[in-house]
Amino acid sequence: MSDAAQLTVNEVRAAAEAVKAAIDRHLEAVSSATEAGEPAVVTAYEELAAAAIAYDQLLYEAYDEVTPFEVPGDEAGGAYHGPDQPEAISVLIRRDYLVADPSRLRAQAERVDSTLTPGGGAGDAVTAAIGVLFGEYEPDEIAARADEFGLEEGDSTLWVSATEPTDPGEWLPEPFDGLDPQLLICRFDVSEVYDDELDGLEQEL
Repeated sequence: MSDAAQLTVNEVRAAAEAVKAAIDRHLEAVSSATEAGEPAVVTAYEELAAAAIAYDQLLYEAYDEVTPFEVPGDEAGGAYHGPDQPEAISVLIRRDYLVADPSRLRAQAERVDSTLTPGGGAGDAVTAAIGVLFGEYEPDEIAARADEFGLEEGDSTLWVSATEPTDPGEWLPEPFDGLDPQLLICRFDVSEVYDDELDGLEQEL
C-alpha cells in the first residue's frame, strides 16, 4: 500500500473516531439538557453534523462508498463535485406501493375507463387498472390518494442531480442509467426504517 493510500485509510479511520466522539458528546448534551434549545445541545449537534459530513466525504474518496445518514441542510452529504451553476437538473423519483385492496383499485379504474370489465378478478385486471390510474392521474395525486386507490405507501426516494441539457427523447430508452453520484445535489428518503430508528433512539434517551 502506498504512503498516499495509507494516509487516506488513516484519515478515514480518524474521521470515524471523530464521529463516535461527537455522538458521545451529543448524547451527553441532550441527556443533560433541562430545556429546549440549550447552547450546549446546539453546539454538540453542529459538531456531530460536521464530523458526519467529513467522514462521509473521506469514505467516498477512499472507498467510493457513502453512509446512510443525511444531515439536514446538507442533503448532498458533502460528495457533490458538479458545477455550482448547472445548466440543467434531473429529478429521479421512486415510490413503492403495496396493492392492499385490488377490488378498490379496480373500482377506481373502472370509473375512469368504462371499458374495463367490472369486478374482474384475474391478475391482468389489476395490471390494467394500474395502467389506467397512472395514465389518468399525476404521481403526486396518486401518492396523496393512495388509500383511496387501494394502495399502501412503502419506501420512497427523490434524487436531484446536475446534468447536461439533452435533446427531446435522447434518454428515454434508458431513463435511469448513468447517474453519476458526484453530480447528486440532494436526495430525500422516506422509509419506516428511519421511523423505527428514531423511535429506538428516543427510547434510549
